[in-house]
Amino acid sequence: MRLKIAPSILSADFSRLGEQVREVESAGADQIHVDVMDGHFVPNLSMGPLVVEALRRSTRLPLDVHLMITDPGRYLDAFVQAGATHISVHWEAEGEPRELATRLRDAGVGAGLVINPDTPVEAILHLLPFFDLVLIMTVHPGFSGQGFLGENLEKVKRLRASESELRAKGELTRDLDIQVDGGIDVSTARLALQAGANVFVAGSAILGRPSPASALREMRQSLKSICTGTQGT
Repeated sequence: MRLKIAPSILSADFSRLGEQVREVESAGADQIHVDVMDGHFVPNLSMGPLVVEALRRSTRLPLDVHLMITDPGRYLDAFVQAGATHISVHWEAEGEPRELATRLRDAGVGAGLVINPDTPVEAILHLLPFFDLVLIMTVHPGFSGQGFLGENLEKVKRLRASESELRAKGELTRDLDIQVDGGIDVSTARLALQAGANVFVAGSAILGRPSPASALREMRQSLKSICTGTQGT
């Protein structure tokens, strides 16, 4: 699996957003995570397509847009046109997931599917062949800085097992990214990696730190140490 670290701008200093994005890009960030909230699907409001458009002008990194909105189908085109690289929609939201995935792939954008902590992973296993990424929420969506819900890592393990089963049957040919979001820091990212995740969304643990670049490098080195078997040496 290719490890990917995705700093979330939800924790950025918006008066210095471009500067902070460039800082983590120079430090080796793999993508920038953009949380979009409508005040209805989750009890908070956040950025829209104009922010994505501004980011697209500021960075060459992939823009990973997470739509925490009730009716994502209404807004897919706007975020595609703004420059999103891939867009994730919630299983719990309105719309038929396979149809949304098809629209995104037809537009040349990666398709992601998200489940909340209260949603069993079995609800989405039949949808894996249609998506490039599955995002397991490890907090209840809507606010940054929440505590990590470690029991959701069992979903990550189940997803990896299901991926292997589908690949053996020839029903899944693309690589599946498994992303975790919520309470991710150096220690919880290690737990998620050991469960099978390979994409790590970190907000306050990177962009909420005095030196986002140093925080990102620390997280990557910690994850690499697991992959190479050098932890504790």
